[in-house]
Amino acid sequence: MPTVSAHVALTLAQHIDSVFGVMGNGNAYFLDAIETQTDASFTAVRHEQGAVVAADAHFRASGRIAAGTSTYGAGFTNTLTALAEAVQAHVPLVLVVGDEPTSGPRPWDVDQIALASAVGARTYTVGRADAAATTIIAIEHALTYRVPVVLAIPYDVAALEAGEVPAAPSPRVPAPLAPRGEFADGMLDEIADALRTARRPFLLGGRGAWLSGAGAALGELAAATGALTASSALGRGIFPETQYDLGVTGGFGADGAMDLVRTADVAVVFGASLNQFTMRFGELFAPGTRVFQVDIAPAATHAHVGGFVRADARLAAEALVSRLGGSLSSSPWRESVDVAAARAYDAGDDLAADGRLDPRSAARRIAELLPENRVVVSDGGHFIGWANMYWPVAAPDRMMMIGTAFQSIGQGWPSVVGAALARRESTVVLTSGDGGGLMAIADLESAVRAAGGRGMAVVWNDAAYGAEVNLYGLKGLAEGPMRIPEVDFAAFGAAVGAEGVVVRTLADLDRLESWTAEDPSTRRFLLLDLRISGDVIAPYQQEIIRVNS
Repeated sequence: MPTVSAHVALTLAQHIDSVFGVMGNGNAYFLDAIETQTDASFTAVRHEQGAVVAADAHFRASGRIAAGTSTYGAGFTNTLTALAEAVQAHVPLVLVVGDEPTSGPRPWDVDQIALASAVGARTYTVGRADAAATTIIAIEHALTYRVPVVLAIPYDVAALEAGEVPAAPSPRVPAPLAPRGEFADGMLDEIADALRTARRPFLLGGRGAWLSGAGAALGELAAATGALTASSALGRGIFPETQYDLGVTGGFGADGAMDLVRTADVAVVFGASLNQFTMRFGELFAPGTRVFQVDIAPAATHAHVGGFVRADARLAAEALVSRLGGSLSSSPWRESVDVAAARAYDAGDDLAADGRLDPRSAARRIAELLPENRVVVSDGGHFIGWANMYWPVAAPDRMMMIGTAFQSIGQGWPSVVGAALARRESTVVLTSGDGGGLMAIADLESAVRAAGGRGMAVVWNDAAYGAEVNLYGLKGLAEGPMRIPEVDFAAFGAAVGAEGVVVRTLADLDRLESWTAEDPSTRRFLLLDLRISGDVIAPYQQEIIRVNS
């Protein structure tokens, strides 16, 4: 007869096709059922944090919910940083864990419900009679609120026979939030009037706009109003007409592009939270710009917003297109400016003054050589500026930064695992620093195994925790704790079956060009160990230094 763990596995597998994790006492029966009784695929990672990170990356790359799994106690506590990241990034996933027996905690048990709650995740605990129903409720909660949930199986319940698996209803997914009421209608009328009379209209899209499927409607709205467009870092590629798009706003934005944004007289923001980085610490818009926001948040998320509509980005954009009734501007602003010139970044030098590789020129050259069909996953650290500035991507689900919501590092390698399973036709490109790369090094093996020749990594190796050197070394604090002995990541890669290349000059990147031309089924995972200069500070970091000084 099926066990309680089998009830969980069989019900979960009706809605989730990928599970990532580390096996232990608490989840052994669950993983046995996943492997022997379902069609879901299980991919092992080497650290429990990687289970959650891989499930997180899987959703960001595909929009399909995935699951992580770990044992109880130490296995569960290892997931907490990644769980906090998924909460703050609004990523739905299910973490299936073992838990203390119903008879009470053992010496090695901890209060897992309290720990999960502390980082913002709800726990659902299954019993002998309700495992299938509780599993559905957990999935439904994750999808409804766009958060991770913990699904706990008590140790003394896991192997109990539970009878045939009962039929369970499919999880309900809430309908998109339509603008409702006189206030919402009136505000949409006001936004339409503002766009109709604007001389320099500007539209900004974020990840929320992408999740709502608003790209086409936003494209129509931009065309009708002659607006220039841009996105948050997590919304890159949301607007279809790239020739009128200024790229990413905030610290990743080009100076010329951000200067144009400040000349806008009307700005409408769709599905972007307007955090301090997107807003350039409050300086994205000029004081005279009328700023409107459309979001599913309960209220406007920045003090500079003058009008707010709580609604799904797609539905609101479609409502505005309907109100405007077609093309309005005979001489649109966007036709009068040189967008390409405004988006240009500093090309950098081949080598920096200290003789090490200039990360700007390296990023620019790598962009020329990367496979066109790619998904970029990013760890956190000073280096995040280089990929976000110099590597174009086709859509928001092709560039993801896992760790930045919680300001953490060390989630890069397992991100490759989830993205590779989600996008089997694409090359997955990791961009990581040496600090975060070392922190998560256990799952370098997982990344190489999962992605194979469809995976590569660029490690920006400056032998330091670069962000800390830039923020605190410049203030005169002791730099010893901020420095890392230069590590040979190419050798690390070779040890687990990858091809490692140490890159000291731009000519060393020629191997990437030939690798890209090879058949992914026969080439190996490629790891580029870029020996870059720490003296070249990313513009977004310079902005943070300015604010913090």
